[in-house]
Amino acid sequence: MTGYADRPVVLVGCGRLGSALVEGWLATGAVDPKDLIILTPSEKPVAEAARARGARVNPPMEALHRPRAVVLAVKPAIWRAAVQPLIAAFDHPGVTVSLMAGVRAADIGGVMPGVITRVMPTTGIAQARGVAALWADADQWRDEVRPLFAPIADVVELEHEALMDAATAVAGSAPAFIYAFVQAMAEAGVGQGLSEEAAMRLARGALRSAGAGLETGEGLDALIARIASPGGTTRAGLDAMSEGGDAARAAEAAVSAAVARARALSG
Repeated sequence: MTGYADRPVVLVGCGRLGSALVEGWLATGAVDPKDLIILTPSEKPVAEAARARGARVNPPMEALHRPRAVVLAVKPAIWRAAVQPLIAAFDHPGVTVSLMAGVRAADIGGVMPGVITRVMPTTGIAQARGVAALWADADQWRDEVRPLFAPIADVVELEHEALMDAATAVAGSAPAFIYAFVQAMAEAGVGQGLSEEAAMRLARGALRSAGAGLETGEGLDALIARIASPGGTTRAGLDAMSEGGDAARAAEAAVSAAVARARALSG
């Protein structure tokens, strides 16, 4: 796309996930700011940064005519109220991309015209280091949506929409689960005599080191084996988690609860 004459990408909502999306687009050029329209009820720093580079923020309704894509990044509980005033302006939208957990495409399609697709990205898209689950019911629409996210995320395509809830739990929610575990590790370190500052710096550093290991492309088993020598301290800790089943139970409980909540949101 090369300017206002082309069909714009319209982002509805600029909260945490919407802001992360704009940051990633600005950093990578995946969407030219001149082709971006941001609709937000309150002032957001990232929206103003995009405006400074040519994006339109809350323009007149006629600017929404025939968008290339409409990206819904509002809270699931308020999406109908957010979208309803805009529907008349969205004349022949190319595709609607929902970033909302738990809201089914069929429900969105009952309100929005055109084709509905769903994407669940992590907030790492802000640094172009995210992962995003993508579902669309035809290759044509996957091909239309993928370029919006491929520069900022590892795009994982799902065969069935029903898998989106599990993908949301495993990827969209999982960074928070991982941060919570790192926080618990720091607290355990304090229990072993470390100061709070030292324990938190060490735990955060360990998370960075783990992320760097993933960048090698090696499998998780190989990465674990690289650190956990037989008879060593790491192996002792892993054995304790495995024998007690705590890690598996915690992961299962977190993913199951997130999936159940997503399904409740769709009800």
